[in-house]
Parts: sequence; C-alpha cells; structure tokens
Amino acid sequence: MADVSNGTTGFTVNQGEPTRVLPAEETEKGLYYLSNLDQNIAVIMRTVYFFKSQSKGNEDAVEVVKKGLSKILVHHYPLAGRLTISTEGKLIVDCTGEGAVFVEAEAECGLDEMGDISKPDPNILGKLVYEIPGAQNLLQIPLLVIQVTRFKCGAFSIGMSMNHCMLDGIAAMEFVNGWGEVTRGLPLKTPPVLDRALLKPRNPPLMEFEHHEFDEIEDVSNTNTLYEEEELVYKSFLFDSDKLGQLKAEATDDGALSGCTTFEVLAGFVWRARCKALNLVPEQRTKLLFAVDGRQRFIPPLPQGFVGNGIVLTYSISTAGELVNKPLSFAVGLIQEAVKLATDSFMRSAIDYFEVTRARPSLDGTVLITTWSKLSFYTIDFGWGEPISTGPAALPEKPVLLFLPHHKDKKSINLLLGLPVSAMNTFEDLMQI
Repeated sequence: MADVSNGTTGFTVNQGEPTRVLPAEETEKGLYYLSNLDQNIAVIMRTVYFFKSQSKGNEDAVEVVKKGLSKILVHHYPLAGRLTISTEGKLIVDCTGEGAVFVEAEAECGLDEMGDISKPDPNILGKLVYEIPGAQNLLQIPLLVIQVTRFKCGAFSIGMSMNHCMLDGIAAMEFVNGWGEVTRGLPLKTPPVLDRALLKPRNPPLMEFEHHEFDEIEDVSNTNTLYEEEELVYKSFLFDSDKLGQLKAEATDDGALSGCTTFEVLAGFVWRARCKALNLVPEQRTKLLFAVDGRQRFIPPLPQGFVGNGIVLTYSISTAGELVNKPLSFAVGLIQEAVKLATDSFMRSAIDYFEVTRARPSLDGTVLITTWSKLSFYTIDFGWGEPISTGPAALPEKPVLLFLPHHKDKKSINLLLGLPVSAMNTFEDLMQI
C-alpha cells in the first residue's frame, strides 16, 4: 500500500493498488458525443462523501460500494470509457468498457482526528481522492476514479474524481444517488438520458450575442504575482438565514432594486469583498462568471435525467472602482441582468460561438462562482444512511468560489474559497456583518 501522509496533522492514508471496476453487463461500444457545453468545462472535480452508521461498521463497505459501482456503470456506461479527441478536434468519449479506476484505502485515525472535514483542504481531503500518478493531461486521467477509505472509528469515505465534461452538478448528484439506489437493490429513481445530441450546434451556426464571458481581461492590479508569492489558504464562511436577510435588506435599502434572490445578493456581496481583499486598482476590469441551469430554459426543456452539462456560463463585467464605491444594489443589479441573459437563444448562441471560435472562457481577472447549495448531497445512501459530511476535496481553479449547502439546512449557505494569505485576512474582516 502507498503511504500518503500529512505532516501537519499526522493524518496518514494507506492506499492499495488501483484496479478497474467493469460494468456488470456488456455495454455499448463506440464513440459517444460530448456537446459544446461539455467542452467548455473539462476540469477534474474531486469530491468526498463521509458515512458512519450507529449500527453498522465499515468492514464490508469496500465490497458493497464496488459491486454497486459495477451496476451503475451499466446505466452510465460512457464513464467506463476513455476521453479522446475527435476528428473535429473536440473531446469525445471512446466507450471501451474498460471501467472506472477503484482504490481501497485505510486511514490510520478516526474521523474526529482529521479536523474540519467541511473545508476543501487539499492537504487533508486530497488524501481521500486517488490521483493518477504521472498523468500529464486530461486524456491520461480516467473519467471516473473512486477511492473508498475506511477509518478506525468505523466510518468510511468515498472520494470521487470525475471530469466535469461528463456531468454537471445536477447530473453528478443523480449519478451518485443512483449508485446508492442500485447498491441497495432499488430501481433508479431518475434513469439517465444519455443523448447529448439535444445540444448540438445549429447548422449553420448562429451567433446572436457578443459573449463577453470569453473576454480576456488584463491584470493591471498584478494579482497574479500575489498568488505566486504568497501561500494560498482555504476558508469557509457560513451565511445563515439572518445574515442573508441582512444582506437582502442592504441590497434593497436604496430602492434601486425591488427584491433579489439569495444567490444574487450573496454573489454580489462576495464579488465586491474579493475585489477589496485583493486590493484591485479602481480601473481594473473584473468579470463574474456563474453557471445557470439551462434545463428548463431551453426550448423545449431538456428531459429529466439528462446526462451531461445542462448549464451555461453567464457573466457580469464591471470595474473594481465601481463595484467597491457603489452600493451593494449595483453589483446585485448586474447579476440580475446576467441571470436574465440566460435564455434559449443566448444558450444556443453560446453553443454556436464555441463551434465557430473554439474559445474557452478566460479566467484572468475573473471570479467564477459555482453553486452547489441546491444539490441533493444529503440524500445519498449506500446502506449506511445519509452522509455525515460531504463536499469538494479541493477547488478546481484559483478564481473559483463555491456555494455549498450547510448540511440539510437549505436556508444556510457555506461559502468556500481560496485566497493568498494577506487577502484572506482582509476578506475575513469583510465577512463580519
């Protein structure tokens, strides 16, 4: 077994040799189409799910989870294939049926010795998600990698590494919940709809919008140097219903807005605070990107169980000076306009824009907010009951901020982000509302 240690906490995980879990039955072979929305978001997402039962130890957890994985791969057979490049130069899946990578691991401690498992600290949670040694690019990383780690206290974790081009957050939750269902011998509540041709570009492509989400923004504030010179620290901040209510009151106080959603006000508040924390110069242009679920916004809507990325990135752009000096209602108003932008015609224009330009959104001068606060994390059950904690092992890129559910409390949101240490100190002060 490989020994993965963390010197700061004494947290050691012994990883076994990786094996392959094949689909339980013969599955379709050949090339599987990925849409242009999938192409735009090909990053590895690493998540960890912790389970502990009062009545059940973890002795058979590995075998139970592994058998269930073999069953769910019959329904989600593209995840048992490999990523390759099509003749058009795009990502595509070769459905080889070679299976998902699976690793069994043992932690030399109990869960309570790990510290805060809700924080996306790659030095700690990273030990619970297997990384392919020597992988140089996305094509060398399997589409699905699973590590089951048993703890001395009887708990276990499932660490999942998956390429975002395969599933967005909603589809990923349907996959993991479905995995739990077949593991317990139940039928799938939401059978997957694998046909991504529903999001094919138009012929000829029609670009009806300018798509500033792809804009390159010059770093005139020299923040890249700050990221290079200082340690990157990760922190989480809880916004309960009282705090969110205060923010909504502040955003509507001046009468510029009649109302706003929780997402809109929190995104606006955090965008401004991050500008202040990084000490951006007033003329620095800053772009906020966030994903809007397009499933019900497409005409016709995507079917329930649609597998893939049904999300589109929309944007707001401002100067740091305007954001910081104007009231909160200004930032929230920009975000409301961005939400309205995500219509069927805008989303199809974005699909066609990629078809023509092959452009990907630039992350310089950008904040990318990913919202997981409405995802069904706490309904997953492999036979040990729902997770006691779950979340990302790490954030995929430096400018990414995550909104996560606070356990089962749908009215509270955990904000997770990483910043250079000096900026994080300022950001923490700004969170005291």
